[in-house]
Amino acid sequence: MTKPEVVVHRDGDLLAAAAAARLVTALVDAQTARGTAHLVLTGGRTGIAVLEQLRATPARDAVDWSRVELYWGDERFLPSGHPERNETQAREALLDHVPVPAGRVHVVEPSDGRFGDDPDAAAAAYAEVLAGLGDGAVPSFDVCLLGVGEEGHVASVFPDSPAVRERERPVVAVRDCPKPPPTRVSLSLPAIRASRQVWLMTTGAAKAEAVAAALTGTAEADLPAAGAVGTERTLWLLDAAAAAKVPSE
Repeated sequence: MTKPEVVVHRDGDLLAAAAAARLVTALVDAQTARGTAHLVLTGGRTGIAVLEQLRATPARDAVDWSRVELYWGDERFLPSGHPERNETQAREALLDHVPVPAGRVHVVEPSDGRFGDDPDAAAAAYAEVLAGLGDGAVPSFDVCLLGVGEEGHVASVFPDSPAVRERERPVVAVRDCPKPPPTRVSLSLPAIRASRQVWLMTTGAAKAEAVAAALTGTAEADLPAAGAVGTERTLWLLDAAAAAKVPSE
């Protein structure tokens, strides 16, 4: 388990721009080392802001987008093209503007897709996709981007939920989420922990308590963000407000 590193930026805009620059370097380094970069995307305000910043920077062209495999940490189980789907937002923010091959964009089946309104089937199918792209249950993701909720959830793994206790399946259906939409498909914590680097990105004073708790030993069942760690690096990217209660040491 890697020791968390904390980087604090003045505000959310600066955090998103800095994270985008950091991501360019990480993807280029992965491609140099292994040929293909494997990146897990996240939704939410900060996650999409990072993609928008990546789209805006000329440095994005340093990445060979034909050699990037893209995944999602979670997806809202909604019809294809729905504006609240993470896929839809990511396409608008970045993916429609870079030359990434369609076959390298690995999306979770929507609720009007080939499995109909069956999130368990969609989760099982996504697990098969991941298994086909790695040496184990999931690929060794180079970077897994995650947001952090006010109660400490990551992806769609919420405190004291069946998903947070999942140890076998890499992808799970999540029902009765405490925030809408209630039905989702998510990577489990073991799948997230297969990542070389996990970046937890969040902003705002409302997140300060969860951030501090995750960094000071709270159990992952109570605060899933505490269990989101990378094999090589665990990086917390915060604005000043979200970092306000982090112990100075």
